[in-house]
Amino acid sequence: MSTGYLLLEIKRALRAGRFLIFTVAFPILMFVFLAGVYGENGQVRTALMINMITWGAFAAALFAGARVAIERDAGWQRQLRLTPLTGSGYLAGKAIVGMVVALPAVILVPLVGMLGEGVRLDTGQWLHVTLGVWLAAIPFALLGLLLGQYGTADSMQSITGVLMMLLAMFGGLWVPLDSLPSLFSGIAKVLPSYWMNQVGNTAIGSGESLTTCVLVLAGWGVVLAGLVIRRYRLDSARS
Repeated sequence: MSTGYLLLEIKRALRAGRFLIFTVAFPILMFVFLAGVYGENGQVRTALMINMITWGAFAAALFAGARVAIERDAGWQRQLRLTPLTGSGYLAGKAIVGMVVALPAVILVPLVGMLGEGVRLDTGQWLHVTLGVWLAAIPFALLGLLLGQYGTADSMQSITGVLMMLLAMFGGLWVPLDSLPSLFSGIAKVLPSYWMNQVGNTAIGSGESLTTCVLVLAGWGVVLAGLVIRRYRLDSARS
């Protein structure tokens, strides 16, 4: 995988205005709105900020898979055999792009929290929240790749949009789980969005243990990586 190819892919992803609206503008606006409604104390504002960082980061990582669907429809996997780029390099490049496009939300939402909403954390906590949530987006970059291997160029926006909303809603990012029936807590703990959010919450001493979050997300990552590779090989064999 060449550096030039990777930089080109990143530029193409970051130039998508619609993508930036969903993954940066919406989380910031939701954070400001919810902080104004519910954030009377600093801890609530901090929790809301972590929720919106999580939402923006995993949504960005998911949307990165749309390019895979577009390239599949265009027959890129057949053309790939004529280039020096290997299948593993192609998939790794797409996963890296997914992680890079998650960075704007991880950087900008905390800036709004610190400068505009009065969120106060020490240096270690800021690093924990931002770096931890960003790394926790890895399974979502892989999920985006998997969706791109099944979806089409026309269907991917709808698929990722609906999935993004469901993961946020049932992962406890919009409504506190303790205010909902216990069934919702059970559903949330099956979803990677819940555990990604909990990574950030461990920085402020709430939620699940960090070790549990890492193990669950690592499990998701391993399973999704295996499914992505398997699907890619099947597609390539049929091409």
